[in-house]
Amino acid sequence: MDFLSEELQRYVEEHTTPETEVLQKLNRDTHAKVMKPRMLSGHLQGRILSAFSHMIKPENILEIGTYTGYSAICMAEGLQDGGKLYTLDINEELEAMVRSYFKQAGQEDKIDYRIGNALDIIPTLKVLFDLVFIDADKVNYSNYFDLVIDKVKTGGFIIADNVLWSGKVVNEGKIDKDTRVMLDFNTRMHNDERVENVLFPVRDGLMVMRKI
Repeated sequence: MDFLSEELQRYVEEHTTPETEVLQKLNRDTHAKVMKPRMLSGHLQGRILSAFSHMIKPENILEIGTYTGYSAICMAEGLQDGGKLYTLDINEELEAMVRSYFKQAGQEDKIDYRIGNALDIIPTLKVLFDLVFIDADKVNYSNYFDLVIDKVKTGGFIIADNVLWSGKVVNEGKIDKDTRVMLDFNTRMHNDERVENVLFPVRDGLMVMRKI
C-alpha cells in the first residue's frame, strides 16, 4: 500500500540525499533477482536509517533480518570508529550476495553477519547495543523485543519495521492473523513503560522506541 501519491513520493525522494552507487546496484539486483523485493528498505527508508545511525553514533548495532543487506549497509555508515553491526538472518541462500555487497560497500570489517535463528543467536551475544533494528518474521517481533530490551543501553533505540502492515492496522471489519500480531505488538510497545515511542508513517511504518 502506498501512503503517498506517486508525485509526492517522487518529490520526497528527489529532495533526499541519493543512494550511493553500491546501494543503487543492490537495489536493482534485489528487484531483478530476489523474491519479495518489497522487503528492501530502499532509498528513503535507507537514508532515514543512516540518519538515525549518524545521530546516535552507535558503538554496536543489532539488526534482526538482513535480507539482501541494504539496511545494514545504511546503518553501518553511522558507526563509531571501531564499531560493529551484528546482522542476523535465517536465509542462507542469500549469503553470497549479501557478503559481496558488504565488501563492495567497504563495510565487511564492520559487519558481523550470522546465519541462523535469531531467537537462538541473540542470547549468545554478550554486547550492549545502542541501536536495534527489527525487520524479520512478524510473529516473533514481541519475542525479539523481549530478548533485546536488556541488551540495549539506557537512551538506546529500538526500531521495528512494517508496523503499519500495508495500512491493515486501521482496516474495519475482520482482522486477519498477521494483522492481529502487528496490532498487538504496536499496542504492547505503546504501553511498555521501559520505552518512549513514536510511530513514523514512513513506507510501511517504523516504530521508533527509546529505552528510558
